[in-house]
Amino acid sequence: MVDVQGTVEDGYEPVRDAFAANFGRYGERGAAVAVYRDGRKVVDLWAGTKDGDAAPGDATAAPWEPGTAQIIRSATKGIAATVPLLLHQRGQLDLDAPVGTYWPEFKAAGKDRVLVRHLLSHRAGLPVLDTPLTPAQAVDGSSGPAAVAAQAPAWTPGTDHGYHAQTYSWLIGELVLRVTGRTLGEWVAEEISGPLGLDLWIGLPEAAQDRVGRLAPVEPPTRPAAAGLRVRPKQSVADAYADPASLTSRAFGAISPAPDENAPAYRAAELPASAGIATAPALARAYAALIGPVDGHPRLFAPATLTLARTEESAGLDRTLLVNTRFGLGFMLHGPASPLLGPGSFGHPGRGGALAFADPEHGVAFGYVTNGMQRNVTADPRAQALVRALAGSA
Repeated sequence: MVDVQGTVEDGYEPVRDAFAANFGRYGERGAAVAVYRDGRKVVDLWAGTKDGDAAPGDATAAPWEPGTAQIIRSATKGIAATVPLLLHQRGQLDLDAPVGTYWPEFKAAGKDRVLVRHLLSHRAGLPVLDTPLTPAQAVDGSSGPAAVAAQAPAWTPGTDHGYHAQTYSWLIGELVLRVTGRTLGEWVAEEISGPLGLDLWIGLPEAAQDRVGRLAPVEPPTRPAAAGLRVRPKQSVADAYADPASLTSRAFGAISPAPDENAPAYRAAELPASAGIATAPALARAYAALIGPVDGHPRLFAPATLTLARTEESAGLDRTLLVNTRFGLGFMLHGPASPLLGPGSFGHPGRGGALAFADPEHGVAFGYVTNGMQRNVTADPRAQALVRALAGSA
């Protein structure tokens, strides 16, 4: 039995029960979950070990603590998407302008008609690179933007969608830099994390390195599919991940060989697609601030911006993921591939575990982080168990 720490308000006990059950049912190692309701924290739980390569109950392992943070992989994309939407809200960025308006070099290879909204909705046709970047190139701040600027689209931009798993980092990051003169990580630190007091970084400072646990692959216990969720992908999807020539494999392999996500240099890098680092309360608080005031801080998204974030821009069979996905402007929307709290929810999962989202209709914001990376992309069974429990409480 895992020793669950933290608090839940009355009525949210099912979330605590589901969180505790994840350790035995799904092989959780160390994790945290937080929920805000109407701008107030109502769930703040953590348990297990700080490092994913240490088993829960190991007396020699460092325990997960209230301030333990983790890499959240693609859950970073939702935080990153907040920046161009706020720039649009402030009149600094036109979502319907060609990207080349702000980034002239991007016009190369037939991309002069790619719009800003295409980048956010995975419709730019740029999920792959003809020549993958090395881990060192991926984090140097210049090779990635140069590569996507030179890359020819895999399909006519704007006509279809396919998840930009890694290239999203350089597309969104460089756009923000060209518009503001600040890196996306700097913008988040100065305009979002700093004012709201968030333990959330895109580019981890040296002083915070010791707070971050180690990621490790974790195999869940062998068991039948739980609550109707598919535990194994369809064969066609599995084949695509195994085929190095497929769009799927090439999109996730835009950095090759795969970087060491536990390396300090990788944690310090600004990769808005995949290398954000946060605590669960920070993620929940960030999304709470998008939809309403939090502790005297005014809401970040005006009503019109909130509508933009969760209005469907892309839907149907995803060329990269080979499942039906739904995207607004930078955020994944509720659907079969990534079930959230309800039809109005918007947020983003992280491959292997993490999840963060908000549901304005319920006034709810949710954040979950884990150090045990499982074989999933958009619907982790541990996160989904927590969402189902929250649905019964909200």
